Order: sequence, then structure tokens, then C-alpha cells
Amino acid sequence: MSGQLSLFLSDFLPRFLRGMAVNFEIAIIALVIGLALGLLLALGRYRGGLARGTAASAVALMRAAPTFVVMFFLLNAIPRDMTLFGMPLALSGIMAVALSLVPYSASYISDAGLDAMRHWHDGSRLGALLFLPNVTRAFFVLVMSSSAGAAIGVTEAISVILRRAEHLPSLDERLLLFAFGIVMFGIPLQLGFALVSYVQRRLNRISRPAEPAKAA
Repeated sequence: MSGQLSLFLSDFLPRFLRGMAVNFEIAIIALVIGLALGLLLALGRYRGGLARGTAASAVALMRAAPTFVVMFFLLNAIPRDMTLFGMPLALSGIMAVALSLVPYSASYISDAGLDAMRHWHDGSRLGALLFLPNVTRAFFVLVMSSSAGAAIGVTEAISVILRRAEHLPSLDERLLLFAFGIVMFGIPLQLGFALVSYVQRRLNRISRPAEPAKAA
């Protein structure tokens, strides 16, 4: 590794970590809004009747909404100088990305919430608790999806990597930087997914009724 790259990485790492913090901020905003909307939709689907049909249609539409299309629609549909009661309503880049992830977040939460309500109704409290690891899994997916912000100049982790790679003189150094970013970004998320999967397996085992002992 050249001295230039060593110096480069010493400047890159803190910027990258700040970018990752932006990824987590976007994911938290999208998850909080998605929880509020998704649970309302889950309740509508659970109740049945007209509420069920309306909520199911809304969830189906959200599942089909591409993140990039929603993001660019929001950026262009809301005028930059728009105000409400004198307060500016223009979306920041972070809010635009977060809101573009809400359709995925809300539809996923709606599915998980509906399953939890059905488990609870059937008397399976542990089955209903699977909602928590499902929400955690959604959060990690949102963290990864928040890299869409690079397309509109949001300074998140992926955009930091791309901007820094442009200034490296050789392909080898760029590949090394990309590998470094994959390790820093990928390992924590994969550990999170592994932990969520472990909790889900444990809850599934505990929630299953014990098999009757075979007669000797």
C-alpha cells in the first residue's frame, strides 16, 4: 500500500463512518414512518370488509413502487420554495430518500403485523413476538437500501466511497478502497441478519407445540 493511499484512508475512514451514520438515520426515519403506516394497514387487513380491501390494495401498490421512481417524484413534485404557514416544506435529500423507502417499510411492516395479529388471536404469544425480529430485519434492509441517496448527492457511505475512488490514481487502489468499504459496510449488516435469523429460529422452535411422546 502506497503512502498516498495510507494518508487517503486516514481521511476516508472518518468520512465513511459519518456516511454510515447518515445511512442509519435514513433507515430509522423510514422505519418509524413505516411502523405507523404499516400497523394501520395491518389492522385494516385484519378487520376485514371494506377496510381489508382498501388496505390490501394500498399494500400491493406500495410493494410495486420502485424506490428511485418515488424518490425522484418527491424531489420534483414538491416545489423548492413551497411553504405552509410560513414554514418551508422543501425536502432535504435525507428526507427524500427516507420517504422513498416508506412504501417498502410500510408494506413489510403490514405483512409482519398482520401475521403477528393472527398469531395473537390464535393464542400464540411467541408467534406474535416474531414481529420484533421481522422489524429488525426490515431495518437492516433499509440501511442497505438507503444507499439510493448516492443518486441525488446525499453524503452517505456509498457516495463517500464513490467520490473518494475518483481521486485514486490506479485501479488497484480503487479496488482496495471498494473492498475496504464492503468489509466496513457488509460485515455489521451480515452479523445483524445472522442474529435476527437466530432469534427467529429460536422463537419458531419454542412456539411449536411439543410432539406427543411415542408409546414404548
